Amino acid sequence: MSESAQPATPVTFPPAFLWGAATSAYQIEGAVREGGRTPSIWDTFSHTPGKTAGGEHGDIAVDHYHRYREDVALMAELGLSAYRFSISWSRVQPTGRGPAVQVGLDFYRRLVDELLEHGIKPAVTLYHWDLPQELEDAGGWPERDTALRFAEYAQIVGEALGDRVEQWITLNEPWCSAFLGYGSGVHAPGRTDPEASLRAAHHLNLAHGLGTSALRSVMPARNSIALSLNSSVVRPLSPQDPADLAAVRKIDDLANGVFHGPILHGAYPESLFTATEPITDWSYVLDGDLQAINQPLDALGLNYYTPALVSATDADASGPRADGHGASEHSPWPGADDVAFHQTPGERTEMGWTIDPTGLHELIMRYTREAPGLPLYITENGAAYDDKPDPDGRVHDPERIAYLEKHLAAVRRAITDGADVRGYYLWSLMDNFEWAYGYEKRFGAVYVDYATLTRTPKSSAHWYAQAARTGALPPVAAD
Repeated sequence: MSESAQPATPVTFPPAFLWGAATSAYQIEGAVREGGRTPSIWDTFSHTPGKTAGGEHGDIAVDHYHRYREDVALMAELGLSAYRFSISWSRVQPTGRGPAVQVGLDFYRRLVDELLEHGIKPAVTLYHWDLPQELEDAGGWPERDTALRFAEYAQIVGEALGDRVEQWITLNEPWCSAFLGYGSGVHAPGRTDPEASLRAAHHLNLAHGLGTSALRSVMPARNSIALSLNSSVVRPLSPQDPADLAAVRKIDDLANGVFHGPILHGAYPESLFTATEPITDWSYVLDGDLQAINQPLDALGLNYYTPALVSATDADASGPRADGHGASEHSPWPGADDVAFHQTPGERTEMGWTIDPTGLHELIMRYTREAPGLPLYITENGAAYDDKPDPDGRVHDPERIAYLEKHLAAVRRAITDGADVRGYYLWSLMDNFEWAYGYEKRFGAVYVDYATLTRTPKSSAHWYAQAARTGALPPVAAD
């Protein structure tokens, strides 16, 4: 047998590595009017004509609220060792203020108990974009009071679940909440105010810090507290062009530094202040805020899908913005009108996002340097494809298997290079409501027939199950 014909050495992971999947409340739960739950900003936004594809919404979603036992059993069949889900704030604290509604907390108590009975570690995300509408009516994330309300909510959930849930995430992708929600308006609540988006970013940071302190005040010390950032891997169109490198710095500040600066290092980048000076004076950053934000973390979650490619351009340049964050006449990049985004070359998913696992390796290694000694988790990674059942009802998705294999191999390379990556959460467990895209983009490893809500594991689910059970990446079929 020639050397080239030798079987490849299996890519194996550390024995304690967590193999998980992730979801979020509004995308899967449904039951939006049950148990005292009141509308969130995503209920309002998705019921506003023209905001989502086909006017679709999460009223039923995939009915996880009623089918959670079936879904947990499916996770167990797939050999998952961990499941990351989010709490619906308005299900637990309907107005965003005051005492909890116990029936809302009881749903999550039952879910956690079901997971533990099946040997699956629950990982709770407190906020995955579904702000109670009453708090938005009072000003939303641009207002300081929302951060204070979040801390109260965090304490309520921590007291209820902290004895059984050890992994906690305060916020998921605060960049999206701030800049897609209040800047470009493609996410709820759909506002388009650059100054409000920067205010929102600061108050989300403050919410994380205050929420972390609140959780620590009521939970066992063994519990791990993190947050999940969708940090961008930003690359220059022309690496030798100083103007393009300056564009990278500007976008890196807005995508990454605005969050990891205060959270990890206790300070915003000075270059961020300079770039946004025409928009805001940052006077809402009060004495003591940075100390409150800069709480020690037990871990950091990284969400990765595709890198960004930027260059300098004229500030009045017109045309579509190819940043992968939806179509809007308003930019989610305040103070960066002189930056152009470009489509990166290569194969793409149904989202139009380039498949580039080198970006995941680069991101992991960046945060290994940025926060030495801090354990990392890949809290989201995955791909949307146009999945359809075959005549026998099976769903073959070889593209997703290839995507997962390449990205998990990149994670393993990072571990070999010294990164402390302790787990991977596939986005997503099952097809669901994909925000403004409605139900047309399928990220799930499990296919959902939206007419019957029947769940069918795709071939990628079986591939991932084998990886989870063996701790090694299975071969990828030639087809």
